[in-house]
Amino acid sequence: MGSTPLSAPIPNQARSKHLRACLLCSIIQTPIDFRRNGCPNCEDIMQMKGSPDRIQACTTTHFDGSIAVVDPEKSWVARWQRTNKYVRGVYAITVKGRIPEDVEQELEVQGIKYRPRDQTEVD
Repeated sequence: MGSTPLSAPIPNQARSKHLRACLLCSIIQTPIDFRRNGCPNCEDIMQMKGSPDRIQACTTTHFDGSIAVVDPEKSWVARWQRTNKYVRGVYAITVKGRIPEDVEQELEVQGIKYRPRDQTEVD
């Protein structure tokens, strides 16, 4: 999904009430980080960088739990969460909500099956 950094910024505790999780990959960041950098995993599809409206539509504050992924390729937890191909960072265990319809259609065009991160669909 394009050239991405090896890791995402780790949100600090002081901003924890304002954290948002990406509806597609479940990475947790502050709205400021999403606005400055977009999503480090799926910016090509989500296009959040510099767009507060897009951040509002493609992220949510409604998520449960968090995991810190340090070595995504070797982590069994990252495989279980389907984040093993993503950058190091903090990820939500479950995310409530669905990606916007246009994003879901774009994924279909690219041959990618969308799986909501709320654990309603089991592999």
